[in-house]
Amino acid sequence: MKEFAYIHDEKNSPSPLRAVPALASFSDDQLDDVLNSSSLLQCEPGDHIIKEGSIDSRIYVLLSGELEVRVGTKKVAAITRIGEVFGELALVNHDKRLASVIASTKAVCLAVDQKFLQDIHPREEDPDFHAALYEFVARLVVRKLEATSRRLAEVEKELRELKEAKAGAKPVDGKAASAPKLKRPVKRAPAKAVRKPARVR
Repeated sequence: MKEFAYIHDEKNSPSPLRAVPALASFSDDQLDDVLNSSSLLQCEPGDHIIKEGSIDSRIYVLLSGELEVRVGTKKVAAITRIGEVFGELALVNHDKRLASVIASTKAVCLAVDQKFLQDIHPREEDPDFHAALYEFVARLVVRKLEATSRRLAEVEKELRELKEAKAGAKPVDGKAASAPKLKRPVKRAPAKAVRKPARVR
């Protein structure tokens, strides 16, 4: 993975970033500061953008390519939409990363160091910037919660339909249907031979 300082035209954000609704939280000047404190990551398949268990203060935006989210060795999600933001909870909980994000194709990401942003915009001196920063994260969290709620509703519907289909396959009495029993042929005792009376001469 290669990292470069991000250089952009003032007041002219790249189209993938303009597609991020949450960035509307920032004014043009504030967004310029965000981009000026950012780096570009050029990733090859298999590169780790975020490592599970690590601690860092970056927020990321996917500019091209596809990524996958893994917990341990299990893939739990994919990041494929250009302009999608990930890793934003680092700004909230300052805790270890709960999952790894790995490039599944060649990819380019924008890495925003929010700790550096806080250093150049001290909270006491620039409360407006911090308000915009937290609004940005709040919008992201709300959008992801909405997406999660929709997915949970879909899963619940699928489970309900499966249960109904399973219940409909059973007989009314709830007992599994059994094959009809065949009647055994009845063995009859052989008829006793009747002795004919001897003829009288």
